[in-house]
Amino acid sequence: MFLRSHLRDGGRVPASVQPYFFLSYAHTPRFGAGGPDPDMWVERLFRDLCSHVMALTDLPAGSDAGFMDREIRSGEGWSERLGAALATCRVFVPLFSPRYFASEMCGKEWFAFTQRLIHRSAISNEPADAIVPALWVPVPPAQLPGPAERLQFNHNTFGERYVTDGLYGLIKLRGYAEQYERAVYELAKRIVRVAESVRLESSRPVDYRVVPSAFGPPGSSAARTLQVTVAAASRHDLPDGRSPEYYGDSALEWNPYHPVSQKPIAYVAEDLIRSLNYRTTTASFDDEAGHFDSKQPPTRPEILIVDRWVVEDEHRRQRLAAFDQESRPWINVVVPWNRYDHQSRTKESELARRLEETMPVKMSQGRAASRAAANGVANMETLAQILPKVVEAAAQQYLRHAQVYLPAGTPTERPRLLGPMGIGGPPVAPPAPFPPSAHRAQPARSTDADTADDAHSNDSNDTDRGDADDSES
Repeated sequence: MFLRSHLRDGGRVPASVQPYFFLSYAHTPRFGAGGPDPDMWVERLFRDLCSHVMALTDLPAGSDAGFMDREIRSGEGWSERLGAALATCRVFVPLFSPRYFASEMCGKEWFAFTQRLIHRSAISNEPADAIVPALWVPVPPAQLPGPAERLQFNHNTFGERYVTDGLYGLIKLRGYAEQYERAVYELAKRIVRVAESVRLESSRPVDYRVVPSAFGPPGSSAARTLQVTVAAASRHDLPDGRSPEYYGDSALEWNPYHPVSQKPIAYVAEDLIRSLNYRTTTASFDDEAGHFDSKQPPTRPEILIVDRWVVEDEHRRQRLAAFDQESRPWINVVVPWNRYDHQSRTKESELARRLEETMPVKMSQGRAASRAAANGVANMETLAQILPKVVEAAAQQYLRHAQVYLPAGTPTERPRLLGPMGIGGPPVAPPAPFPPSAHRAQPARSTDADTADDAHSNDSNDTDRGDADDSES
């Protein structure tokens, strides 16, 4: 296979599959058998963009100015080709339309490219944005998922008619040929400017078939909420002999992957989770003493990021042990560790054993991905692979245990037939009225089987050891 052959060669992708930009769009189904291809207008836009990019850069003749998925999904190797292009392109160009944000495949492309931006931002601790959106069909702001809504991009510079009609309107209507040419040229200039300023490094291709969509579950565009809580010390209260170089003034500044990463783990995780169309809040475990109350229904799924060194502090260890005894399956644990941190490596067996003894339930709870995350995530690449699975598992458990609210208003009686054909026959007695408490919030019942289901779930794509992926990341 293509991926295996180039990974044996050091993980680099041949220059022939390194496009300058990646055009991401939603395929439009044909109207009737043998009808014209509706995507021919996207093909024209792609050719025009490639021509402008070649003219505006010093790319050698024969280079791939752009990459576009031309129905290659039906052939062999499409996942590898898409993965290689997304891992090497310098700019990602999504064609906005209502169909685009309803497409799971487009969401996967967006997510795969975004991981490179998050990784670059982590190692530089500076914003990285190499996504240049284009309006194929205007989309109301309320219909934009979180990752698209957060883009800082001004479409007005491409022309007034472009904003109101999009590139599809300009390319279809003859009277707007001049406006189309201007918009495409301005778009090409923006692509080149971003590519030259960001200088995004290539990465290993991801398996496009198993990555999640950046737009959330199919049919849902609304952003969900998730909390990230960090259980770690600050540099002011470290155990004896522990180096302060991995810590800051608060738990939220803990940076286990230093010096490779310049950004604290809480904010790397926040970026990864937001790329899944979540809104996030962050907090320190020390500040959340009253938050973890299993008698109250959950308000959102949560991820608890734990530093193994916290077991050296008896007060924190006891609080983690008490937390572990309460049933909160909607909170999943992630334990980052850095094998190049010599102090952590020296005490790895001892710290891992003590954390296992402190939190035996959480360390063995849930599916294989959740257990692997609790057993140790060795680097940022592995974190990017495993965290989406952990987030999804927490979200599913939250939906099982969240409080259920009945619709407001007086319940409407269901219509009933009086006979086989709706006529004749004895009248049916009306249903008994709802009890007075039925209009209040009804908590969903949970059983120990919920957790057992996850513990025995088959997940052939996961691994039981978080550090097992280190050699492949």
